[in-house]
This record gives sequence, structure tokens and C-alpha cells, in this order.
Amino acid sequence: MTSEATLYVHHLPAGAPELLDNPALWSAYGTHARLVRRAGGAAAFDPQVSPFTAIPQPPTPEDWADLAELVGPGGTAVVSGDLLEPPGGWVVNDRIPGVQLVAETLVTAPDPGAVRLGPQDVPEMLDLVARAEPGPFLPRTIELGTYLGIRIDGRLVAMAGERLRPPGWTEISAVCTDEAFRGRGLATRLIRAVADGIERRGDRPMLHTGAGNERAIALYEHLGFRLRRRLQFQSFQAPSTGVHDAASR
Repeated sequence: MTSEATLYVHHLPAGAPELLDNPALWSAYGTHARLVRRAGGAAAFDPQVSPFTAIPQPPTPEDWADLAELVGPGGTAVVSGDLLEPPGGWVVNDRIPGVQLVAETLVTAPDPGAVRLGPQDVPEMLDLVARAEPGPFLPRTIELGTYLGIRIDGRLVAMAGERLRPPGWTEISAVCTDEAFRGRGLATRLIRAVADGIERRGDRPMLHTGAGNERAIALYEHLGFRLRRRLQFQSFQAPSTGVHDAASR
């Protein structure tokens, strides 16, 4: 499947909407190749970078076997996209409905009050994420792209950054604000600033959020994002043993 997947993405121009049908996979085959492991058509990000894995959709039994090889016996695979029914031996841990939005009329602008965050800021970023809960952010997530933050009295109170990067697209992620500083437009400023950097290098911003996060969706649509699709964030537990043998029978 590796060659088929590679040929498929190479036949799609950068920025093609179809790349957003499986952004984690095309990000893994492109900009973030150094941060993933691959087996056949499946890919898994370094677990210190991102919990996400990816497989071609719709997947074949061999794709599931490749994914099981990557996560190991009984390992967890987090896959976004279409609603998937895994083969026998796999366990569905969780499914969370989500939405994907793309920038259409978003007004972007650099923000002189935003600072670029680096490895030295990761402890504060992890602390903010733990309190604000914007979604997964791990010790090496910052390696996925540019992260910006706003400090007030030296304290990191808001942040946003880049995650998946399928060709021609960049996902805005980890948008969060300390509860004590909400209502000041800090998230809006950071979204515009991160998006400005994305557009300056020729990509188009997009993002994901939970389908039930009505407040965030309303903000994104107000800023100029458009709903592109509904999807599932899914967590699966791999079989304990014998995956490739089962797939070949």
C-alpha cells in the first residue's frame, strides 16, 4: 500500500480538498515524515509528538494489520476520518464525533503581542493545556509546527499552533486560553496570527474540533471558517497477537 498511497497523493495538487479526507496520512507522507513510523500503508506519529495514527480509507485487512504492527499487541490506535469498523480482534475504545472547517473569509494578521513558543516553554504549555483542555498536546507536539502564545505579567495565558500539514494545508490546533483571561479576544488574535504565518508560506488554514463544541464552532465560523465535513475521532485497541497471519488467511 505504501507505493499506492504515495502515488495517490502525488497525483493530487497541493491544496486539493481531497487531501483533507485523510489529513493525518498525507501529513505523515509529507512534511512530518521524520516524526512518524510507517508500515505498508499505515503510519503512526511518535507517541511523544502526537497520539494520531493513520491508514488509507477505506482500509483493507492488510492496512489494519500494518497498523497493528505499528502500535504493537494490545496497543492503542487513534484514527480520524470516516466511521470505521475494525476487523476481528480489534476493540473499539471510543468514538467522538468531530467537524472539520476550512478558512474561506478569515482575515489574517500578525500580532505584535504574540510570542513564538519554543522547547523552553513546553512545561508552561503543558500546564495550560491541562487546565484548558483543547485536545492532545504532548512533550514534543511543538515539533509539528509554529506555536504562538500571549503572556500577561510573564505568565502564558493563551496559545495556538500548527499540527497536521497535508500538502497545501495546515491545521490550526491547541487553541486555548486560561479561564481567568477568557473574553478578551486572545484566542481570536492567535488564530489570526497563526493563520497569517500559514498563508505567508502558501498554505491554507483548516482545523478540527468536537462536534459538540458549539462555542468553538461559532467562533470559527464568525472568523471566516466554513464547515467542510463531519468525521469521527476513533480510538481502537489492537489485537494481542497474530495480526498479519489473520490478515493473510
